[in-house]
Amino acid sequence: MKKIKLPLIIEWSDHNLIYGRVNYDDNLMVDSATSIDVLKKKFEKLLKSFHHIKPNDLEFDIQYDIAGLFDQKKYLNASAIADQAGISRGLMRQYMAGNKYPSAERALVIQNTIRNLGKELQKIKMAIPKTKRTLSY
Repeated sequence: MKKIKLPLIIEWSDHNLIYGRVNYDDNLMVDSATSIDVLKKKFEKLLKSFHHIKPNDLEFDIQYDIAGLFDQKKYLNASAIADQAGISRGLMRQYMAGNKYPSAERALVIQNTIRNLGKELQKIKMAIPKTKRTLSY
């Protein structure tokens, strides 16, 4: 049997919980958990209970809305990404706060900017000293 692939959208997080949603058969399910793996397990239970779908028949496609992305990936600099994507920093802050939502085209620009950043980071090589240096005072 072919697995049912469902988007699990990470909406936002606070200090302890990650909030996400899954939509199946016109039913919107929203839950929170301490990790994405625990959140997936909770949605598996909900889908089994309400739709009789076995967990082995499910595959989640983890996706992020803007707020969820920057909440989860604190190391990403939203202002720098906005600059590289050609989006105003103020508009990016509104996306992150959930006051405005990007169009599909704009979301793809942000996604591609982040992916290009990842490719650029993969090319980095660190200069490693050949000998151990000691500090002298």
